[in-house]
Amino acid sequence: MARPREFDEEAVLLLAVERFWEHGYEATSIRDLAEVMGLTSASIYNAFGDKRSLYRRALDYYVDHSFGDRVGRFEGNLPPRQAIEAFFNEIVARSLEDTKRKGCMLVNSALEVAPHDPEFQRVVANVLVQVEAFFRRCVEAGHRDGTISNGQSADDMARMLLGMLLGIRVLARTRPERALLEGLIRPAFALLDSRSDAH
Repeated sequence: MARPREFDEEAVLLLAVERFWEHGYEATSIRDLAEVMGLTSASIYNAFGDKRSLYRRALDYYVDHSFGDRVGRFEGNLPPRQAIEAFFNEIVARSLEDTKRKGCMLVNSALEVAPHDPEFQRVVANVLVQVEAFFRRCVEAGHRDGTISNGQSADDMARMLLGMLLGIRVLARTRPERALLEGLIRPAFALLDSRSDAH
């Protein structure tokens, strides 16, 4: 009978997330991971597979606990216009608190891993589709309740908000300046604003 694992899988996975997030996929070795996770290389292979499999698990965990958590807290709990604003205000706050300039692990993966790896290209693209869909649902709901301008289609607004999110995350790694990041989101919020419509 196999011995039960003598470690908390979620706790060590979180340590792997932090290592990959800070240093990237290529610059992180199994030896680095073993050191930060407090495991032997053999234990990592047995529990998670190879480095690429562990990275996939780490990325999934990151997405669930960042984007997934954010949508869960805002969508349905706030009016649609406020849900979008709260989403971006939290992104800006997180970006300004990011003293190690790790950025967003998903965006980092989009830039580092996805271009060379069809599976990760699909994984990242799927998450970005989900983010766009969240924005679209909010804009559509705002169109219905009159809190978001009908001046732009929900599809176009959702794509613009997705592009703005990615721009903030990339810019913040080199210029984490409040005025810059808040200046990016203000025009988008103005576009959302229903008061600009002649109702």
